[in-house]
Amino acid sequence: MIEPTHNQLSIKRQCELLGLPRSSYYREPITGIESDKNLYLMRLIDEEYTRHPFLGSRKLRNYLHRLGYRINRKCVQRLMRKMGIMSVAPRPNTSLKNKAHKIYPYLLRDVTIHKVNQVWCTDITYIRMNGGFVYLVAIMDWHSRKVLSWELSNTMDTSFCVSALERAIRLYGTPGIFNTDQGSQFTSELFTRVLKQHKIKISMDGKGRWMDNVFIERLWRSVKYEEVCLKDYSSVAELRRGLNHYFHYYNDERTHQSLDNLTPAEVYGETIKKVA
Repeated sequence: MIEPTHNQLSIKRQCELLGLPRSSYYREPITGIESDKNLYLMRLIDEEYTRHPFLGSRKLRNYLHRLGYRINRKCVQRLMRKMGIMSVAPRPNTSLKNKAHKIYPYLLRDVTIHKVNQVWCTDITYIRMNGGFVYLVAIMDWHSRKVLSWELSNTMDTSFCVSALERAIRLYGTPGIFNTDQGSQFTSELFTRVLKQHKIKISMDGKGRWMDNVFIERLWRSVKYEEVCLKDYSSVAELRRGLNHYFHYYNDERTHQSLDNLTPAEVYGETIKKVA
């Protein structure tokens, strides 16, 4: 994507053309914060969680025990928080909340999603790298499953989520409803302010709504099995190039059985044509 040695275009101009915040281009993976042992344990947890996202800290601890690693549940829970993962099974608390943030009502009960830009959704996942890790956020159109925008960050802050949201709006317009979990990044004033400015209705998963994240959870499984786990990325630049190619493949070439063997881009484009 970005060529640091380009003769005519500066990095700033290349970022502008790609709709990429220049600050995110320079982000590097987190290194040195976790020991090599913990990074390896996080890799094992990530692999098992990707295979079985319904597993919680107890089962993941037992899994590591069977592999010969003597680790207690408290440590597993800490690493899971670091990775931003939790069991998708029903539970009283569905996300890491910030009690100071406003929680919005769930708007999708008994709603049939039958067209694109009716509902968008988002989520964050952990992406392991050689010697570190980063976080990936994606904005998805619920009906077509098309990935509208994505961004990487070395911390689970709000700014890279806002960046992805603004880019999706810039490229595809606005949805009627934007649905998220109750994670602090999505309940923050910075994130919800963008939605309000564009008159987008805000919907947040509540108790018992864990299945609403299933589409984007499937996306994360595909990203990891079909891209990340097959390669050993050592830099954010390499990872960004790899994900750029993968999301193009996911949107434009990879057919989905649930979409009558069409691609997300085909479903999104055909629906837009019908509306026009």
